[in-house]
Amino acid sequence: MAMSGGKDDGSPMLDMNMTPLIDVLLVLLIMFIITIPVATHSVNIDLPQPNPNPPPEDMIDPIKNKIVLTQTGEILWNGEGIDQSELVRNLQLTRDIVPEPELQFEPEAQASYDLSARVLNVIKSSGVTKFGFVGNEQYRVFGKSPSAPAGGQQ
Repeated sequence: MAMSGGKDDGSPMLDMNMTPLIDVLLVLLIMFIITIPVATHSVNIDLPQPNPNPPPEDMIDPIKNKIVLTQTGEILWNGEGIDQSELVRNLQLTRDIVPEPELQFEPEAQASYDLSARVLNVIKSSGVTKFGFVGNEQYRVFGKSPSAPAGGQQ
């Protein structure tokens, strides 16, 4: 009986059967994909749950502290440059104030991702409970160039 593409004249087949080779390569590829570790470089932050009964306007805490990360690598606490040790000290001091002041985090558009991740880890480890991201509305249009027309077309 002749094999696919061969002749039934009794001469040996000169072409190599590629099917087993391809099967072995596919199995190796699948095993390689399964063994790749999952990338876990995220910073987990517990976000507050919404309050269905907000406090009255006169009870809202007016004290707010703002952390800004600049594109030059500076950490600004309410507009003043500080280093990471001062940030830890300030967070500990504000945590002891009753009621706890709100901490607002606003990195600039070109701020270092590494610095942002380090500052977020410091904030998380400090135990601050009133924390929020501000200024995100300026980045709400993703994937568009700044010179794109306002109609949403590029």
